[in-house]
Amino acid sequence: MASKPSAAASCADVAVVILNWNGQALLRQFLPSVLAHSADARIIVVDNASTDDSVRVLAQEFPTVEVLAHAENLGFCAGYNQALQQIQASYYVLLNSDVAVTPGWLRPLRELLEQQPGIAACQPKIRAQAAPDAFEYAGAGGGYLDRLGYPFCRGRLFDTLEKDRGQYDDARPVAWATGACMFVRASAWHALGGLETAFFAHMEEIDLCWRLWNAGQQVWYHGGSTVYHVGGGTLHKSNPRKTYLNFRNGLALVYKNAHSRELPGIMAARLVLDWVAALRFLAQGSTGDAKAILRAHRDFFRGRSYWRQKRAEARQQLLTQARPGVYNGSLVWAYFARGIRAFSQLDPGGFPGDQSGLGRAVGAGSGAESVPR
Repeated sequence: MASKPSAAASCADVAVVILNWNGQALLRQFLPSVLAHSADARIIVVDNASTDDSVRVLAQEFPTVEVLAHAENLGFCAGYNQALQQIQASYYVLLNSDVAVTPGWLRPLRELLEQQPGIAACQPKIRAQAAPDAFEYAGAGGGYLDRLGYPFCRGRLFDTLEKDRGQYDDARPVAWATGACMFVRASAWHALGGLETAFFAHMEEIDLCWRLWNAGQQVWYHGGSTVYHVGGGTLHKSNPRKTYLNFRNGLALVYKNAHSRELPGIMAARLVLDWVAALRFLAQGSTGDAKAILRAHRDFFRGRSYWRQKRAEARQQLLTQARPGVYNGSLVWAYFARGIRAFSQLDPGGFPGDQSGLGRAVGAGSGAESVPR
């Protein structure tokens, strides 16, 4: 059970790590809130071989920030993996450069992991910077999956975002924590080798969290901490490159992590639904996105020996009913056929992994206060 955090709790063993590439404007906009509200945590910016003035801006305007510079742009996954090999801390926070944090945001997350050794990672509440009373796409009120491996969130089903009315102020297990602001135990991170570099970008945090659950560790959401995220900074949702990564990584995500008893049915359904999505893109005139899905399938099957090896490295894969935060139904059907637009409209009985003692929500409490921006 999550308990009230102590105001005196130290965060000196926490490293807040921000990966940067040509983001000097974002650093100027968002680093001040991180420095002001992160207690005594270390603040580290990892520069991915920026060609703008990011490094100079950090040196001149943020001299207390530690800078770790890569010689080349390693991308998101490898960029973090290589950086965290060099950073000694008990806990890491993977924080996007376009996130504004709030007073007291860090301590509830640290307290949760400190007091619950079985929890390996967690995330705060994610609101939208542009619409501060609404949840943000990347994480919202905690990450979920449906039985086919499609991700969604409390507060976000596909592109439909809910207003934050305090409905997700609890602390509870979830399927995945967002990579925009992920608090993770360093020992768990290193034991699993960090992020899957073959993903390059998109769904890498979902894969990590699914691997954590399969390894017998827990992933939580804590609504007593709030941050604000701009989002969409890497690739626009209509970019065929993003379509390619989402569909290729979506197949790899399931293939790596699903239980062998469920895998054949899930893969068959995913392939069919992907073809439906490709036909829908064609009907809308989005030829580039349709072609991206075909390339995603081609490259997934070409690389299946790699994904098979990665699957074999896991100690076990858990059944859907054993994992909190998994909806034992189809979100695609619920959203597009039944018109469900809010998490609360999904049948609570459709989350078998949440019916155990582990899956019961815990009130965040007044001590883990969500501070409005």
